[in-house]
Amino acid sequence: MKLFEVEYIQNGRRQKMTLKANSTSEARSLAAKNNKGMIVKIGETKTLPLLEQMEDVKDKFSKYFSSTKVKVPNLVAVVSQLSVMANAGISIHDSIKEIATSTNDKKLKKIFTSINEDLNQGASLTSSVESFKHELGDVTIAMIRLGENTGNMADSLKKLANILQEVWDNQQKFKKAIRYPVTVICAIIVAFTVMMLMVVPQFREIFEQLNAQLPVPTRILLGIEYAMNNYGFYIIALLIAVGIFAKKFYDKSEEFRTKLDKYLLKVYLIGKIIFYANMSRFNLIFTELVRAGIPIAEALDTANITVSNIAIREKLAGVKILVGRGVSLTEAFKETGLYENMLIQMINAGEQSGSIDSMLEKIADYYKAKFSDIIDNISSYIEPILLVFIACMVILLALGIFMPMWDLAQAVKN
Repeated sequence: MKLFEVEYIQNGRRQKMTLKANSTSEARSLAAKNNKGMIVKIGETKTLPLLEQMEDVKDKFSKYFSSTKVKVPNLVAVVSQLSVMANAGISIHDSIKEIATSTNDKKLKKIFTSINEDLNQGASLTSSVESFKHELGDVTIAMIRLGENTGNMADSLKKLANILQEVWDNQQKFKKAIRYPVTVICAIIVAFTVMMLMVVPQFREIFEQLNAQLPVPTRILLGIEYAMNNYGFYIIALLIAVGIFAKKFYDKSEEFRTKLDKYLLKVYLIGKIIFYANMSRFNLIFTELVRAGIPIAEALDTANITVSNIAIREKLAGVKILVGRGVSLTEAFKETGLYENMLIQMINAGEQSGSIDSMLEKIADYYKAKFSDIIDNISSYIEPILLVFIACMVILLALGIFMPMWDLAQAVKN
């Protein structure tokens, strides 16, 4: 992208603005699109004006630290409104134009204004929405594509609103469920930090005066205390830097992302949450597409884009290849290793009886129930880990402090 300085006349005054574009013609079209009056001159420049430099830095800063996704409740409200308007016979173009005008959410206003402009230029709704994949999510794109393919946009938008609402409800249940464990862990960490910084140093002086061989737990405690007192801020800064680097590397490296996604599926509890969330979403979208009469291969492609875990997505992508070779859907799903034997039998029964959509709906309900069960009972799953964590902390502190004192008492007694 290059910088172009545009001189234009508006309201009888000669003014200047700076645009980012790939070419002079693109800069001219952007200036015309923004209704900047009569364009007098366009030339390439190297630097932004100070005010625009500050705005540019501000935009980059806000984009880096703020989430690109829109708020789910606002998106649910907008999608529901679109569904009602479409069901009332209002064209989707007019509905989107109305949403762009009436919504108070700045991100949604910007998104729907852009979509409205794309529709004015003859683009399809699906292609317009795909430009905002990160903001709206893959499920939104899949359901809008379904609506365009079937011609029943009102029904697709209604189902999309229900799916998004369910996702939001699960997120709130998850946050509520882990609130207590997180509070307990934070309290323990604070207590441990206070002990390390204020209590252990007092014992260090006593232990140094003993001039004796200290037990392993005590040496561990003293080592932690020394590191926290002398390098505490450096350790925190290093952890933050590692976290930022890992996030950037995860976004850019396909190989690292694939390996990490495979590893996460093996982690206790986290693996199950990721697995059931992805499988529930995939089977729900796939069921809706098949029921709408979309060809199996196309339905698999569309449903697969809603899967966030690369390891699962790669296995499900193989289903389309096998089906294209003439393999039955039952055998193709069996090859993935993602479906239990009971579910494979259900798919087979659906294929044999010609009611594959009803069987797929039951499978989607099964994964949905599994995911909901984990979310509803997450506290009971975390509790054993929490107990082990607390026990390890208490044992380390107790042994580290009292073992040398016990040895000293024994020496005095003897």
